[in-house]
Amino acid sequence: MIVKGLELPNWENIKREWRDADPLLLIFPILLMILGGIAIYSSDFRSQRAEWWQHWLTGGVGLVVMFSVARFHYDQLLRLHWITYAITNISLILVMVIGTTALGAERWITIGGFNIQPSEFAKVGIIISLAAVMHDRPIQSPIDAFKVAWVTVPPWVLIFLQPNLGTSLVFAAITIGMLYWAGASLGWLLLIFSPIVSAVLFSIYLPAWIVWVILMGIAAWVSLPWFRIVSTVIALVVNLVSGQAGVLLWNILHDYQKKRLLLFIDPNQDPLGAGYHVIQSKIAIGAGQLFGQGWLKGTQTQLNFIPEQHTDFIFSAIGEEFGFVGCIFVLLLFVGICWRLLVIAVNARDNFGSLLAIGVFSFVLFQTFVNIGMNINVAPVTGIPLPWLSYGRSALLANCMAIGLVESVAAHRRTIKF
Repeated sequence: MIVKGLELPNWENIKREWRDADPLLLIFPILLMILGGIAIYSSDFRSQRAEWWQHWLTGGVGLVVMFSVARFHYDQLLRLHWITYAITNISLILVMVIGTTALGAERWITIGGFNIQPSEFAKVGIIISLAAVMHDRPIQSPIDAFKVAWVTVPPWVLIFLQPNLGTSLVFAAITIGMLYWAGASLGWLLLIFSPIVSAVLFSIYLPAWIVWVILMGIAAWVSLPWFRIVSTVIALVVNLVSGQAGVLLWNILHDYQKKRLLLFIDPNQDPLGAGYHVIQSKIAIGAGQLFGQGWLKGTQTQLNFIPEQHTDFIFSAIGEEFGFVGCIFVLLLFVGICWRLLVIAVNARDNFGSLLAIGVFSFVLFQTFVNIGMNINVAPVTGIPLPWLSYGRSALLANCMAIGLVESVAAHRRTIKF
């Protein structure tokens, strides 16, 4: 039907196109974005900053991006994934060359007055690259896992050198989750990444390092049955040497990163310095009790006891003003998102789509666990934002893009091109 030269949309085609889309996977992030704006407004109420409406404005743009990506046939990315990979690495290199420095780190590129954080979009890029490499290459041995993991190394190194320890950990979580879904044994994955853990634990807490080395010996004995004695000895030696090399790694870290790791054990070592955020966050969440103190009524939040609360510590504002009930509501939304991502991964029509969904699942689960964990002092402070809740335009857009990618997997699971 033509009206004044314009073709009206065919609603039957639109309904057919979206019949397999997952509505809950769209609704849950939208609810988090709305709640994020409310919490950001409260945390900035005294200072009268405008981050809350910027969060919602960015979220509106993110929804457009989400629906646009969802309509895109995700399987076309198989032909474009090396281009995506190149763009990812080039953007990370540009950060080091022309990046904006803040808090001792170069993480942003300023374009037209806007700060763009390429490392956030790199999460989506590495998910696409790993899924493309692994979709027709099942992991049947530790060697296969090594052959795939190299894809993560260049962007991981570039992000670590910014320095951005938090995002580099997210990359590791994405890689581990996707390798496991592709067939790698959990024991193999632990052994592959065990030298890094040994290096960190040796510098932070020696008893934990000793326990870790013993566990890796057991993991090698159980998961590598072909040469049990040899593989166990190799695993023990590698972790022992890595522990000693941890001194070198420790010296590479910046002072603020060292403090974050040390104060995770006991933030009261520096209650007015690096441990201040965590201590005040625990006080705020505890003060919320069951139903919270009420919106705009939280004492810790309104009196600005928690610096930069609208970003990494937004969960403390929710805990104080909405209480245990509000925290459980947030957790249930994240559980719902992870549940739908797993359902789409299981029901995807091909390995590529399934791996895309698992990659997004891995980074959402990891970031949620670490961010909430550092708010209640069960995880070190690493600067990882809480998806869709924390203020951060690049992170919010990247998260919406990731959900759109998985929605494309769901919406096109019946569409097979011959």
